[in-house]
Amino acid sequence: MTDLTQFPITAKWPAANPEIIQLYSFPTPNGVKASIALEEMGLEYEPHLVTLADADVKSDAFLSLNPNNKIPAIIDPNGPDGAPVGLFESGAILIYLAEKTGKLIGDSATDKAKIIQWVMFQMGGLGPMLGQLGFFYKFAGAEIEDPRPRDRYINEAKRLLAVLEKQLDGQDWVAGDYSIADIAIAPWLNALDFYGAKDVVNWSEHPNLIAYLERFYARPAVEKGKNIPPRP
Repeated sequence: MTDLTQFPITAKWPAANPEIIQLYSFPTPNGVKASIALEEMGLEYEPHLVTLADADVKSDAFLSLNPNNKIPAIIDPNGPDGAPVGLFESGAILIYLAEKTGKLIGDSATDKAKIIQWVMFQMGGLGPMLGQLGFFYKFAGAEIEDPRPRDRYINEAKRLLAVLEKQLDGQDWVAGDYSIADIAIAPWLNALDFYGAKDVVNWSEHPNLIAYLERFYARPAVEKGKNIPPRP
């Protein structure tokens, strides 16, 4: 049996089956990237609920796997070099799983490069900007009287949505065929509902994005993965 005791996180979140991938996550836009990818790729995994409370994400156990104290993180007991490997950062996890299985990362080096560029678009642009929009529109930042921070992220969100709307013109998925780029992007678009921000970004003016999200969430693996691990 695989020994995962080299990973201190397993003391706080013990592995019932250390032979399969261990997922440490919470169902946020970043968290569900990993669970949806695992479902889409047909990989066995064991989910562990890591709440966003400091007692979890800032615990010594979690920080031992992810020093950046953010979900998701994984341990793969069957790493590429014949030993277990731990990983954090949702985009890195998506690329790792796609390369491990050969799924959802294209059929050629060119396909792979184009898919990864859109994963990076989400990691460096869409996710951070929509996250800041949520902070300044719904959460603590909404109390700030100065409108400039809020307007900055509203306008940047509109710009990024326009990029995606144009990219989806005439095709079902962002990089051509369905891929990890879609798993990265679609959950963040869905976050606009949670933020109550669809009106301010003129969501109704993006018919390609509306149809895109409907296609994405109609996938059985997405339907299952979007709620893993279940919220308490």
